[in-house]
Amino acid sequence: MKATGIVRRIDDLGRVVIPKEIRRTMRIREGDPLEIYTNSDGEVIFKKYSAISEMSENAGYVADIMNKIAGCPVVIFDKDHAVASSGVPKKELLERRVTGQLEELMESRGQFFCPDGNSNNFFPAEGSHHTAIAAVPIITSGDVSGAVVFLSSEKCKEATDLQKSLINAAAQFLAKKIE
Repeated sequence: MKATGIVRRIDDLGRVVIPKEIRRTMRIREGDPLEIYTNSDGEVIFKKYSAISEMSENAGYVADIMNKIAGCPVVIFDKDHAVASSGVPKKELLERRVTGQLEELMESRGQFFCPDGNSNNFFPAEGSHHTAIAAVPIITSGDVSGAVVFLSSEKCKEATDLQKSLINAAAQFLAKKIE
């Protein structure tokens, strides 16, 4: 655990303010769920809660099936980082943060389908050279929980009708599993 040097007092209602700098760095937004942990040393730890991370094993199965059917790499993200992938080495993408592009797509509840493999510049994961050919948000009870993304590869330069249907079905399936 890393000390920040910031000290906050608990108010009369039991509240503690998490400083803006920490919220920005950790991408904690108003309304985000936080899970609370304690240990025997008296430490209280707040961790962002992600329903998709909780079911990362199932997300991995979905990614594997999509990769086999569609023939291109797949990554499943929660709101902050990659939680499952198939068709690319796991160490290349897992735990990488989402880019501003993918974050905006999720917040707008939009969809991205690469119209032309030559002009693709949609990068879903920070620090990765992989571009997306399709990205669809996972919407659970009206809230965005994450996104499903097909990545470009030698065989996949733009999204086919099958891939568009498959990625939408996967996003809906994961949303239902979370509910």
